Parts: sequence; structure tokens; C-alpha cells
Amino acid sequence: MDFADIKNDIAFRKIFGNEQKTAPLISFLNAALQLEGDERVVRVSLVNPYQFPRIAGEKATVLDVRATDHLNRKFVVEMQVADKKGFDKRVQYYMSREYSMQIDEGEQYTLLHPAYFIGILDFPFGSDTNYHTRHLILNKATQEHLLTDIQFSFIELPKFNKTESELVTPIDKWTFFIKNAAALRFIPTFANEDEGLKTAFIAADKYQWTKDEIIAYDNIKIKVADEVQEKLLVAEKAREEGKNEGKKEAIEEMIIGMHEAGFSNAQIAKISGKREEEVAQIIENYKNR
Repeated sequence: MDFADIKNDIAFRKIFGNEQKTAPLISFLNAALQLEGDERVVRVSLVNPYQFPRIAGEKATVLDVRATDHLNRKFVVEMQVADKKGFDKRVQYYMSREYSMQIDEGEQYTLLHPAYFIGILDFPFGSDTNYHTRHLILNKATQEHLLTDIQFSFIELPKFNKTESELVTPIDKWTFFIKNAAALRFIPTFANEDEGLKTAFIAADKYQWTKDEIIAYDNIKIKVADEVQEKLLVAEKAREEGKNEGKKEAIEEMIIGMHEAGFSNAQIAKISGKREEEVAQIIENYKNR
């Protein structure tokens, strides 16, 4: 079997944005939000079925997967590869809008249903060492959870290092799939315990894809590779200019620019000649301005 990289837009939406096969999305939602009993998602309908780009460089028609379940709860699942400045504010704005736009002016607030955001991040987000975190609105003093309708769940792939033998929870297994599928050559035994996850593995097998899907998948890979190469050239030029001018400010501006372009701290350190700790401090100072 030849599994796709799930972080590729085409693979991601083929698995989670398939109107005909919603078992993977249902299983993933229940795992990421730790839903049990009557709270479990049973059925979902997609709000914006995905259409893949037809040619290289063409933008995707949808940036995420949005769904509504049998209880009218709203879900947004997003794959975020680059650490964009303002990501935290964007998702809060996004979900506030997702929540508020359920009703029109004059309608009763009781018609509002919960809205959940699940972000799969290919970069660290926050200081928590856990790869899977849930963010709720709580009473600061008592931790009472009264404002329950808007919630966030983040899966930080760089923090996930479990081997197959260490997988315990459903979200462990889903995260292993998302991070490692492209390196596997057969469906792991643990996937047989979850019909949705097993279906996801089958959907990720490129041998089962159409020619158009393969072309679209490859076009995304080429586009990403081109963007990375372009950023490397810009970063290297900025580094040389910083050296020639001997200006600390030039190096720091380059570091901030690379950070906003989605480079990891390790990549920035290698190109800038700074230590990773220095890079992290410069970025932190910038965020706190």
C-alpha cells in the first residue's frame, strides 16, 4: 500500500471531507473531543464538500472541513502547517463567527448550538508538553464550566512521539495515523478496532485514487516545494545582507520574516547562524511587543 501524506490538502480533505464516507470524520471528532455516551457524534453532514484543485498553483475551494451533526452541533476541522502570526486570534474570531451566524437578527439565542474547533497543527502551540489539549471557558476561581458552547481542541504533531506499541487512546491512534501514514506500508492492527480509522487508512492509499486525485496531490506537493525553495532563497539573501551591513536589526527582521513564513526554529537557526534559544527569544520578544 502507498499511503498519502495526510498533511497534504488533497489527502486531508479526501479523508475528512468525503460526503459518501463520513465514518472517519465521525470517529475523529469523537476522539479529538473525547465525546462519550449520548454526547458522541452519530451522524454528520458536511457544510462545504471539498473540490480539489485542477491544475498546479490553483487554490483550494475550501480551507477546512466544516460539519454539522445530528444534534446540530457545529464542527470545524483544520490542518495548519505553518505557524502563522495571529493564529490564536484568527481561530477565536472564526469560531465566534461560526457560532453567532447560526441565527439572524431578532431570533432567539436559544437556537444557538455548540461550535467546536479542532486544529491539527504541524508546529508547537503553547508550553504544554501534551500533544493533545482542550481549551474551555472556565470560572477562574472554581473551574466551573458554565460557558460550554464554544470549545477548542489542538493536536500538535511535533509533540507526538509515541510508537505504535504505546498507543492507548483513540486520539493517540488518530494522531499516529495523521503524522506517520506516509511512512507505513500496511494498515496497522490497531486500526481494525475502529471502522472509521480503518476507512481512513483505505482512503489514504493512493493505489485506490483516481488519476485526477493523484495529479492534484502531486501539484500541491510541487507548489509547497516551490514555496519552500523561494523562502530559503529570500532568507539566505536576507542573511547575507545582514552580515554585510553588520546590523543586528537586519538579522532579527529576517528571523521574524521566516517565522511568519512558517519555518521552524531549527530551520531558522540553521540559516541565520543563531542558536535555537536565541531564535526563540527573538520571536517571543516580537510577539510581546
